[in-house]
Amino acid sequence: MPLTSTRKQEKKVKVTFANGLLFVEKADGKQQAFPLEWFPKLMNATDEEREDWEQTDKGIRFNKLDLKVDL
Repeated sequence: MPLTSTRKQEKKVKVTFANGLLFVEKADGKQQAFPLEWFPKLMNATDEEREDWEQTDKGIRFNKLDLKVDL
């Protein structure tokens, strides 16, 4: 009898900020860049607020800012 698991495989992304852009690098190495102008909360956020994020099934959620970025 094969073993099965109902846990979803966790996806990892890397989030960085530079030159007025939000960079999201996916596990497969593909990178997306978003202008921070699109997300005023992120543009004006502190480093602490930007670092408090988690990956969701559709993108990234910045917890302290109550902001979702869909990928």
